[in-house]
Amino acid sequence: MPTASLEAMLEIWSTSLREAKDQIRPLFAAPSVARSAGAFLDGLLGAERRKTGWMRAEAAGDPGPWRQQAVLGRSQWDADALRDVVREHVVETLAEPDAVLVLDETGFLKQGKASCGVHRQYTGSAGKITNCQIGVFAAYVSTKGHAFLDRALYLPKAWTDDPGRRSATHVPETLAFATKPQLALTMIERAIAADVPFAWVAADSVYGVGEIEMALRRKAKGYVLGVAASHRFNSWIDKPEVAGTAEAIADALDPGAWQRLSAGRGTKGERFYDWAYCELADLEVGKKTDARSEVWTRGLLVRRSISDGQRAYFTTWCPAGTSLQTLVQVEGRRWAIEEAFETGKTELGLDHNETRSWHGWHRHVSLVMLAFAVLARVRQRANGPPPKTERRAKLALALVATGDPARRDPARATAH
Repeated sequence: MPTASLEAMLEIWSTSLREAKDQIRPLFAAPSVARSAGAFLDGLLGAERRKTGWMRAEAAGDPGPWRQQAVLGRSQWDADALRDVVREHVVETLAEPDAVLVLDETGFLKQGKASCGVHRQYTGSAGKITNCQIGVFAAYVSTKGHAFLDRALYLPKAWTDDPGRRSATHVPETLAFATKPQLALTMIERAIAADVPFAWVAADSVYGVGEIEMALRRKAKGYVLGVAASHRFNSWIDKPEVAGTAEAIADALDPGAWQRLSAGRGTKGERFYDWAYCELADLEVGKKTDARSEVWTRGLLVRRSISDGQRAYFTTWCPAGTSLQTLVQVEGRRWAIEEAFETGKTELGLDHNETRSWHGWHRHVSLVMLAFAVLARVRQRANGPPPKTERRAKLALALVATGDPARRDPARATAH
């Protein structure tokens, strides 16, 4: 629960929202578009359950949704520049050296065939093959909280190989087909290039083997990545003999190899599972350049449900001597992105995008990511020392709450 008083919470909200708007204002050449983008952000964070253009416009006091639609469509601004602002915002708020970068995807159910990337494909959001878009996301997770860091719309080959559909939805001409793991790898590389502090990557079995593994090893990043039960493992170099599929290795484990540990606290309390860990090899990865060991360990982590015995398997890479508890905690942070998807869709309109274009999807999603980052900053500040804010911040928020016309532009409220 937040430790801040009600008055302090009002200040935190006002300050955090104003900071976000100040950060994005330089992205827009026209002040009117910057104001509309700020109103768009207000609408995403508002109480309306549906975040459609009409609903956002009504909340902003506009006569219709045209200004809101212009932010996503007609206006000229760079969604990737907003993505970079969101990343900076998240790092400023949540940065820790041992943070986890979590990769996952979510579906956006759609009717028809016109929306960019829509296709009949499997999505866990519906638990079946259905007509939808798929977005691949990276979330930043630390002990301070979590927030979205990056995103990309997945385009099936039915789209990348169709010039007509690409042109109709303004897909960049240079964009080639990329698998979901390739999209995720680009996000990892982008985070590393931007010096985002993180020590681990966690993901499910869609992203568990191949290029991502090798790239993380080269960059000295630890990982806990899901793999299929049929994935093969072998031990070598002075480790206990282990060979076979992940499922067969788990079947052969001694009962004493399992430990009951919590993967972190969920909505119903601690998430306890039985865990087993097999070290497969110790490998030298070069000269020691920081506090981490120059020797790293490749391993197999197995999670077993207490209720039904179902198992999940993970390939791991970590500094030698890393404890099982640490690996369990890294894997447990993967749930944060599921919570982020749920919050994004139920509270912030993540799946309420009404545009059909490539840039419209990325603009909408990036603004939702910024709204989520504002929430993360509010939570972090509410649980930390009270911020030092000016009296006018409280006045601006009070005007927003009372419905004063100046709520459409808090700067007007503070100017009097």
